[in-house]
Amino acid sequence: MSMLFRYGYSSLNRIKPLNTFLKRNQTSLAHKNGIINSKKSLISSRNDVKDARRIIVKLGTALITRENEDGLAIGRLASIVEQVSQLQNEGRQTLLVTSGAVAFGRQVLHQEKMMTMTMRKSLSPKDILQNSRYAIQRQACAAFGQKGLMSFYERMFQQYNIGVAQVLVTKGDFYHPNSRKNLQATLDELLNLNIIPILNTNDAVAPFTDTDAEVTAAKDGIVINDNDSLAARLAVLISADLLLIMSDVNGLYTGPPDLEGSRLLHTFCPKQDSELIAFGARSKVGTGGMESKVKCASWALDHNVGVIISNGKIDKGILNIMDGKQIGTFFTNIPNQSLSVDVQAVKARDGSRFLQKLSSDQRKSIINKMASNLIEYSKDILQANKLDLEQAKKAGLKSSLVSRLGLTEKKLLTLSDGLQQIAAKSDILGQVVRRTRLADGLILKQITTPIGVLLVIFESRPDSLPQIAALSICSGNGLLLKGGSEAKYSNEILTKLMQDAIEPYVPRETIALINTREQVSDLLQLGKYIDLVIPRGSNELVRSIQKQSLQIPVLGHAEGICHVYIDKDADLDMALRIIRDSKCDYPSACNAMETLLIHKDLVRTSFFELLIDLLRLEKVKVYSGPRLAIMIPFPPPSATSLNVEYGDLQCSIEVVDDVKDAIDHINKFSSNHTDSIVTENQKIAEDFLNNVDSACVFHNVSTRFSDGYRFGLGAEVGISTGRIHARGPVGIEGLLTTKWIVEGHGDVVADYTDGKKKFVHESLKLTENNDKKIYAQQMTI
Repeated sequence: MSMLFRYGYSSLNRIKPLNTFLKRNQTSLAHKNGIINSKKSLISSRNDVKDARRIIVKLGTALITRENEDGLAIGRLASIVEQVSQLQNEGRQTLLVTSGAVAFGRQVLHQEKMMTMTMRKSLSPKDILQNSRYAIQRQACAAFGQKGLMSFYERMFQQYNIGVAQVLVTKGDFYHPNSRKNLQATLDELLNLNIIPILNTNDAVAPFTDTDAEVTAAKDGIVINDNDSLAARLAVLISADLLLIMSDVNGLYTGPPDLEGSRLLHTFCPKQDSELIAFGARSKVGTGGMESKVKCASWALDHNVGVIISNGKIDKGILNIMDGKQIGTFFTNIPNQSLSVDVQAVKARDGSRFLQKLSSDQRKSIINKMASNLIEYSKDILQANKLDLEQAKKAGLKSSLVSRLGLTEKKLLTLSDGLQQIAAKSDILGQVVRRTRLADGLILKQITTPIGVLLVIFESRPDSLPQIAALSICSGNGLLLKGGSEAKYSNEILTKLMQDAIEPYVPRETIALINTREQVSDLLQLGKYIDLVIPRGSNELVRSIQKQSLQIPVLGHAEGICHVYIDKDADLDMALRIIRDSKCDYPSACNAMETLLIHKDLVRTSFFELLIDLLRLEKVKVYSGPRLAIMIPFPPPSATSLNVEYGDLQCSIEVVDDVKDAIDHINKFSSNHTDSIVTENQKIAEDFLNNVDSACVFHNVSTRFSDGYRFGLGAEVGISTGRIHARGPVGIEGLLTTKWIVEGHGDVVADYTDGKKKFVHESLKLTENNDKKIYAQQMTI
């Protein structure tokens, strides 16, 4: 597990790139000693882009000139200069490779030529337009245009107190060792002086084609014939961390961008995904094309430079790329990381269909192997989790989230036991839940089937990952997982162990880990492939997912505002035990008590004093509701609201008149998660149980019992406070739907319409004809 973590993005922008620079130097030394494989890029994910210190930004002709090369796109260039300046002022080192000199020079010289034409020639405008525009020699255009282009850059960067230097190169500067060494030294010196080198090929003297000698000199297979190849060469020469190839398209597509069916590849692995690409015609301006860009990007990637191809016309595109956002196409040499989200979803669906073909014993074996992997590799899991905890504490993560993040040997044992409980229910698929004789010889059956593909998004708690995976395997569902970045290493190793368990039976991609929030946003648009979204985490997370998921149903709860009501007829010793457990056992859990309601007759009693002492002893910070605040002489601080999920050792206390008042309060302020009453009065208890509108309602029980494992479900994929499909802890049954099967003998509706046959609709026993396994037998891929 090399390079297990990097510094997070913070206000210390000048320190952060320096860390990467030190890593770069260490890595370069390791390369010389043969320690590190030179094929592996330091920037292995978009998140790593934040740490890039040396950056080359290549600007294409189509980007910096207006339509039809009619002058510079000044507004667009000004935006790019502003973004590059911000990177430079953050302590990064930036180098520009800019096209446009030829186009800019041609535009100006064309105007000059038109002004000097004779009247006779001006009478034939069509001929002039056809012949004169490109009649001006390219080299002359480059010589004239480079002056104006450089002048423009110099004025723009001066606004940000940044100096620039023009460096014109030819192919020979790279092919000849002495020239290459001098060029490298010059660029290094400029970069270290906080000056931005602006490079272009010296088109005034450069030939259009490569000589045999130049091709031979380019021993590694790339020759400089456009600014894409120039940028790639420079990136390797100066050991750049990142090469940004900015064009006028959003990135690399599977085909021409305007062709129906073409899709943008957010990630691309050249050695794995080349067959996905069909290149179209190159741009009408400039000398390169997308095929050239991909070739040069792949070459730079193989030489340890991170590469992204993107659209420079996107507002703040460069800055957003540097912030790790999913913009453009990210190049990687890591297999399968390049799978687009729709491909991942399709593979998960295919995996679901394979799962459904397995016997219940095979699914049971998979889940039992998952359980044993948790114990067998516990040291590796805890080591990864330790890294997550260390990084979370350094980042200042809330104590409640750190608490959820931690794993222990005891937790892993409990997890393993829960998975074995799930394995025991692996025969749940294909069960007949209804069997009806519609007519003589016509049998209708309703059987259990998987939902299809689940997208589960969870925060902080890596222990939920194996639970969710086991439930998905048991119910025959494909699974896409997105864990919080704070549990990165824990989630990665747990996913690998779960995939190892399923691989002998179904493809590993049946379970896949999603890396970024941007990928989640893309997945939420794929209603064609994903059937159910289950968010587990903060109120903000759940509401965000519900807002984004317009096509796919969302199952979950936004908040866990749970209540305990202590009735006047309660066993007060029992009440204290239930309060302590509900609030203090695991205060960051969604089923922890957040508001304590007490009957008015219990205020200013010895019980109330014992209650306050208990909470003080457990270091619980108490807030008083409006009624409590006026009933006692020295009340705790007032609660800002009575519908707050604290997720910590904090709670509100409020006073109610009776059980009806308690029910009204809960139905008004509760999140409909879990609420409990403590009373010995059975009639009052029944009133509470029948009228509190929550997913889980308890009598004389801690709210902490609201849990799939404690309910005997083995585990839960989440807790739902909705009223459609599943409610409360969602176990295996909540991940199933049904389908209808009709078996007949040439039956047609016309016979029943004409009265030749009649419906009988007779309910039959479910066990007839061994119907339980019919679905598994009939399932085909």
